[in-house]
Amino acid sequence: MAKIKTTNEEPLEKQLWKAADKLRKNIDAAEYKHVVLGLIFLKYISDSFEEQFAKLKAGEGEYQGADPEDRDEYQADNIFFVPPQARWTFLQAQAKQPKIGNLVDEAMDAIVKENNSLKGVLPKVFARQNLDPTSLGELIDLVGNIALGDAKARSADVLGHVFEYFLGEFALAEGKQGGQFYTPRSIVELLVLMLEPYKGRVFDPCCGSGGMFVQSEKFVEEHQGRISDISIYGQESNQTTWRLAKMNLAIRGINSEQVKWNNEGSFLNDAHKDLKADFIIANPPFNVSDWSGELLRNDGRWQYGTPPAGNANFAWLQHFLYHLSPEGQAGVVLSKGALTSKTSGEGDIRRALIEDANVIDCIVNLPAKLFLNTQIPAALWFMNRNRKGGKYRNRSNEILFIDARNLGHLINRRTRELSQDDIKQIADTYHNWRNPNGNYEDIKGFCCAAPIERVKELDYVLTAGRYVGLPDEEDDFDFKERFASLKAEFESQLLEEVELNKAIAENLAKVEL
Repeated sequence: MAKIKTTNEEPLEKQLWKAADKLRKNIDAAEYKHVVLGLIFLKYISDSFEEQFAKLKAGEGEYQGADPEDRDEYQADNIFFVPPQARWTFLQAQAKQPKIGNLVDEAMDAIVKENNSLKGVLPKVFARQNLDPTSLGELIDLVGNIALGDAKARSADVLGHVFEYFLGEFALAEGKQGGQFYTPRSIVELLVLMLEPYKGRVFDPCCGSGGMFVQSEKFVEEHQGRISDISIYGQESNQTTWRLAKMNLAIRGINSEQVKWNNEGSFLNDAHKDLKADFIIANPPFNVSDWSGELLRNDGRWQYGTPPAGNANFAWLQHFLYHLSPEGQAGVVLSKGALTSKTSGEGDIRRALIEDANVIDCIVNLPAKLFLNTQIPAALWFMNRNRKGGKYRNRSNEILFIDARNLGHLINRRTRELSQDDIKQIADTYHNWRNPNGNYEDIKGFCCAAPIERVKELDYVLTAGRYVGLPDEEDDFDFKERFASLKAEFESQLLEEVELNKAIAENLAKVEL
């Protein structure tokens, strides 16, 4: 991917975010994101259109005699047709007009009329009263200057990067609600790097804004693969989030035809009933209680036990397994409680997944504060339909446990992220363990390849810390010494507080006198 150029030692995307956020004024981030991301998307499709328009107008080679205003000339090359009143050059020329909001809304309408695949996707939020026309005009100028003067291909790459960066920043700005549509990038990168989806069908049945798909495509590109070798399938129950996904994928040139929306969700209305995916990468909502479990007691997906109506965690795991091909792999995020829970039959389902299905390949215990929408501790589950071989070594008698709780760094008071080195360390450990020529060894306090017999001894509890133990430097931990130290520290602080309170009382007595 092209690098984003920097000025004043600050990346362009950060400068743009600061400028765009300054124009937000009194608009909530949840509402404002549709304004900003909608404009970036509009700029992208307009740039792509203008590049094709110039080729058609020049009429050279294969474009000889072509009509630059013929919609079919664009559809043939998978480019959206943009009518004159929706082209960026027209809108930017009108940016200072008081009716600019209406013009942008009309532009969105005009684009949808010419491109049926964008029906229900584009936002119409620009003429709202709380969006100041002057600020909107300044925002249009700001977006219009992204990658100005760059080649169109590079411009599209830069716009895609900015779109992705802004998704993350809006998620941070929204906090808990932002986590509904955005999985932190470091988690997505880790899942994709561990699974290595080079070729095949990639599926995410709770796809949010499409980050898993974008990262999968990036992975293929960065490893000299062919983008045409993977195809994506997705489903999302929140229509607003689905719109973000469709724009996010389109701006990356990713075919999103199989990314479906329905408000019933994957359990009640599976949009890809017959799909058998090669890779499933997902971050389903944690511990969902209202997943319609009572209506699905006898569903065919529950091959390893009926999940409790009050918690969807093991429904998700079995839904993923149902959609995996015979050689398929899955990497998913679940709350840490799913590693140990024994209530309502969850312990029996976990035992069946380990013993009967033999699909649990690796568990990664994650650090706290990685997710925007919850403080619930989380873990990654990696499942593989064929643990006996395939292109990897036979791992059917063991499970790899990685305890990454001590990795990562704080990016603000509430949020932590994994560094590139952290991601590489975890992924390399997994690959060295599963690959035939891997050079794996247990590291106390970090990773352990535990025999299934050991897992059975621990009653099928999958908490990584129980297997990896303490690091060597903590093996000689002296509890009595540490307790005495903490006690002395506490007593010292208590004494200081007593002396301080005594001094305050004496001073107050003097004042009263």
